[in-house]
Amino acid sequence: MSIPTSGRPPGPGAPPGRGRPRGLRARAGLPALAGAGRFVAAHAVDSLGTGLVFAFAVVYFTHATHLSLAEVGAALTVGNLLALPAPALGGVLMDRHGPKVVVVTANLVCAAGFTAFLLVRPAWQVSLAYCVVQAGINLYWTAARSLVPLAGVPGEERLWFGFISSLRNLGIGAGAAVSAVTTALFGPDSLYVLVAANAGTFLCAAALFATWRPAHAPGVPGTSRRPASDGTAARLRGSWRAVLTDGRYLLLVGANLAFVLAQMVPPVLLAVYVTETLHAGEWIPGALLVVNTAVVAVVTPAVTRRAARHRPQRVIAGGFLVGAGAFVLFAAPLAWREGPGWTVAGVLTAAMLLFTLSEILSSPALNELSVACAPAEGDGRHQAAFQLSWSVGGAAAPVVLTTLLSRRPVLPWLLLAVLSMLAVPAARALAPPDREEPPS
Repeated sequence: MSIPTSGRPPGPGAPPGRGRPRGLRARAGLPALAGAGRFVAAHAVDSLGTGLVFAFAVVYFTHATHLSLAEVGAALTVGNLLALPAPALGGVLMDRHGPKVVVVTANLVCAAGFTAFLLVRPAWQVSLAYCVVQAGINLYWTAARSLVPLAGVPGEERLWFGFISSLRNLGIGAGAAVSAVTTALFGPDSLYVLVAANAGTFLCAAALFATWRPAHAPGVPGTSRRPASDGTAARLRGSWRAVLTDGRYLLLVGANLAFVLAQMVPPVLLAVYVTETLHAGEWIPGALLVVNTAVVAVVTPAVTRRAARHRPQRVIAGGFLVGAGAFVLFAAPLAWREGPGWTVAGVLTAAMLLFTLSEILSSPALNELSVACAPAEGDGRHQAAFQLSWSVGGAAAPVVLTTLLSRRPVLPWLLLAVLSMLAVPAARALAPPDREEPPS
């Protein structure tokens, strides 16, 4: 994006991508990466570590502790619930020490948690170790979004969020592939080595973030967020009361909660729906997950670049509309469960492609607004509220979606489609009242 010639920083939601020469980097949808090598490497290492173990956490704990599958599942759920307050703590720490300190701390906490994986035996120890890891992840995502405006050219925040999403999908996919191959070749005992290596990746990520020098200092002119203020207004913005009275930001949090519930479809709903409800091929869920991961990793930067001509609230609304269509298609095979298997597979593939496009459109724009709509003085607490929508949505989705599926298979898809449609006007309402939508 070209910086406005008036010398004023672009306001919240200003569309990037106008006026800059269109080289190979621009056509690929990549932000300017010069000087951000450690920042990019830290994200790559962090996502690789995430992929190494999380897909095999249940397998690891059942092998290492000799607990039953149900006991491991219950212990992990308890650990998740215990970690729910972490975003609030992260928000306070951010407002006191800045996002970089919190991100470094979060990676160290994750490293400690994965090290504890090697020592746990009873269920309560599993819960505590998993709580430490989830607390670190919640701390990380509370602060990580606020590093993006400090990393590159002002106005390219959405391109950065799209690039990071692509990078993280590549890293997580690579980590999961390494784990799958390792366990297939060397058996479940190799998971001990992977867990130890995983702790090392988070230590490496912490070191990279700690030694990274941001291109911009927090709160300086040129970053796309609400301007700072002095006196009573500044103190109010740095409080929880400011978050609770910020109607526009709470609307953004609500819209993101609908997005979070939708994003829980692949890990929570997809496999059981395809195999147990539709009685389709067991290969289909895995293939659909590969499609989702590959398309997000490869296509996100280019699509984000093309969507950047529109303000983020318009892109988010479009993403929710596409998502609603995806959920209708996911439910469609219920009308012909006895039909040919290739028809079911084809419809589900089309649904997954729409679902993936919705994710690609919505995720960078939601992250951009989460930073742009937060006041500089109270950014940490606002980011904590935004991250809480991920924590609450992730905790609620398994019980909500599976309960609805067990009652009537169409109900979870109906709920997600309705929430997506309700989020469309909510997203459009996120536009600042003093700005107009630029012509497409």
